[in-house]
Amino acid sequence: MSPHQWCRDLTMGARFAVTGGREGWLRMTLTAVGVGLGVALLLLCTAMPNVFASRSKVEDARDDSVGSRTAPRRADNTLLIAEANTTWHDNDIQGRFVEPEGKRAPLPPGVGSFPGKGEMVVSPALKKLLNSNDAKLLRERLPYKIIGTIGENGLIGSQELAYYAGASGMEVTDSYLVKRLAKFGKTDEKPERTDPVLVLMVLVVFVALLTPVAVFIAAAVRFGGERRDRRLAALRLVGADHGMTRRIAAGEALAGALFGLAVGISFFLFGRQLAYSYELLGVSVWPSYLDPAPALAALVAVTVPVAAVLVTLLAMRGVVAEPAGVLRTAKQRRRRLWWRLLPPLAGFTMLYPMIGQGRKNGDFNQYLVIGGVLMLLIGITALLPWVVETVVERLGKGWLSWHLAVRRLQLSSSSAARMVNGIAVAVAGAIALQMLFTGTQSHYTEDTDKDPSRVQARVVFSDSQPLSGIERAFADTKGVRAAVILGRSQYGDSPRSPKNSDLLTVGTCTALRELATLPSCKDGDVFVTRTSHSSDPDSAPSIVLAKPGRQLYIDPSFGGADDVRGIEVPWTVPVNVREVNIRKDSLQGYTSLLFTPAALPREAAHAVSSDTAYLRLDPSVPDSREYIRNVAARIDPLAQTLGWSATKEKARYASIRTGLFVGSACVLALIGLSLLVSQLEQLRERKKLLAALVAFGTRRRTLSLSVLWQTALPVGIGLVLATTVGVTLGTVLLKMISTPVTLDWASILTMIGVGAAMVGAVTLISLPSLVRMMRPTGLRTE
Repeated sequence: MSPHQWCRDLTMGARFAVTGGREGWLRMTLTAVGVGLGVALLLLCTAMPNVFASRSKVEDARDDSVGSRTAPRRADNTLLIAEANTTWHDNDIQGRFVEPEGKRAPLPPGVGSFPGKGEMVVSPALKKLLNSNDAKLLRERLPYKIIGTIGENGLIGSQELAYYAGASGMEVTDSYLVKRLAKFGKTDEKPERTDPVLVLMVLVVFVALLTPVAVFIAAAVRFGGERRDRRLAALRLVGADHGMTRRIAAGEALAGALFGLAVGISFFLFGRQLAYSYELLGVSVWPSYLDPAPALAALVAVTVPVAAVLVTLLAMRGVVAEPAGVLRTAKQRRRRLWWRLLPPLAGFTMLYPMIGQGRKNGDFNQYLVIGGVLMLLIGITALLPWVVETVVERLGKGWLSWHLAVRRLQLSSSSAARMVNGIAVAVAGAIALQMLFTGTQSHYTEDTDKDPSRVQARVVFSDSQPLSGIERAFADTKGVRAAVILGRSQYGDSPRSPKNSDLLTVGTCTALRELATLPSCKDGDVFVTRTSHSSDPDSAPSIVLAKPGRQLYIDPSFGGADDVRGIEVPWTVPVNVREVNIRKDSLQGYTSLLFTPAALPREAAHAVSSDTAYLRLDPSVPDSREYIRNVAARIDPLAQTLGWSATKEKARYASIRTGLFVGSACVLALIGLSLLVSQLEQLRERKKLLAALVAFGTRRRTLSLSVLWQTALPVGIGLVLATTVGVTLGTVLLKMISTPVTLDWASILTMIGVGAAMVGAVTLISLPSLVRMMRPTGLRTE
């Protein structure tokens, strides 16, 4: 076969597609929309490398951590910077106080000039939020005058909340809350070793999310297949042979794919511009980030049309277009099973050598992982037509609507299976990923030994604060049910450079019970703990130091290099001091003496301070956390309000899971839209048949139920097959990382339910079109 003849037949098919009248253009539009949705998502995936690189570039450029570099001395080119992050309704706000120490101090990326004291520059999203009517509490926390906005090169996303506020009089601290910088930018630190399991997760996520897209594109190019085959039978009357009809059919599919490629590019460019105004699951980007990698974009542009031609030629092998009609409508021989088992077997063969490898035996072979997962998921598309055909052949008679649906599926199960393929692949991938993430969650989740029912928030101040001031501030704060404030100081056995010294804590009886088990308590009591904390084996235990009648000194002075001066308040241990045990779940670390406020000498009150407040919140107050953040900011602008959680996830694991959620949302949107387009195409194919049945007296309700059964049966079969393949793939992946296999049936059933609900919603949305097609005008032909 000469290339000239191929080109001639493909061109003829493309001409038929664009000159086929209203029906031809409608068929072309449906194909273009279906292919375009998939192309848009593929182009989005090709832009992901640039998105990750751009976000990392901005994060590295604005990095102000000290890292391994030596802190510079004060100079004309240095800057003092302090971290002042906060949160607004679960949205993180990155904040910094800046104070230039010279005219050549480095500006943060995206900032044109330094804000003065009482001023700030903010991100566009934060400016919009502060100007909204719902941000009154946030404006109280950030009462600075806005003098400008942060540019794109200083923000990782268009919806990021960030600000730089001016300050004066800051001093460098040992805790690095206030740092001195000569330049912004990440230090050259040794990169961490990549976790093989996390790399495996990333690979599986990409394959599981992209495979349904490819399946939907392959199904979209087959839209209008039955009518096209009847047109090919007419071509046989004018002398076209079998090969020519297949090439003409491929030309029609090629035209639809090229049109769909253009539609997909338009969808992508439109969505790229909209990206500025939206965020998905807390992730936002700038439109410039969504620049597809040229090589990957070119691969999409070439692969989609070529795949359209190959899929059509492959599908036409089962169709015999003769001058008398299309033989596909006659009884077909049963589909063969043996070759349909080859893809899943090949996938299992690729993954089997890595079973038991775990995370300690090097990286997983990326090519085998991608190939194995891809083959197992693609195996669903090969098995599903055979399974649907086998099941529907054994279905008996029932209600009229059931009988109509079953007979339709028995005559042509290919189109039904083709529509369900994408949702089945998506559900199988989701089940496998859910098993993988559930099985590995314990490896990337740390137990904090904290009880969220005991404390809901903790405020950490940048410097010690007077105990009385903190207590008064939180006592009347709206939304605070109880506040535990613990003052800290030191005592020793001599006023200057004591040989033995230890820590003391001051608090109410309620507060002290959060540290130790107290038999009884009233204001004026003193307790000593039985546990010794001192690292010096020769030092006296706390019980010996706090012996009744002994003279001790609160806040002693220490000479030497540090030259720490104290107030050296003498204190005699009372006779009624009691020994107690520290709680295993104590809110703070070790302490030796526990004072109630009345027991502390008045002269020692200035020596007691606190840098932490533990708060119990009132769940009936919606903005309780915002109120305490405002109070903390008034006391100390650098204070951090932290949540109290029982577990903590590792950042990389959490970011991969967030990426999975974002990608899943995009794929689910594609699935829903593509299913709707596919359903409308199926109804359009059967318009005359539906109108004829109504004309002969069939009730519209019966036909509507029939269409519902025609969708529900293949979907149910597909979800069962997807569950089987998904559980198998998830089991293999867990065996590869040497993790026990656990099945969370609640999550699995939820994902199955989401897939079924989506198909049900698409069917309901298409009912108005179904009703219109049942009208007598549906019998009209061109």
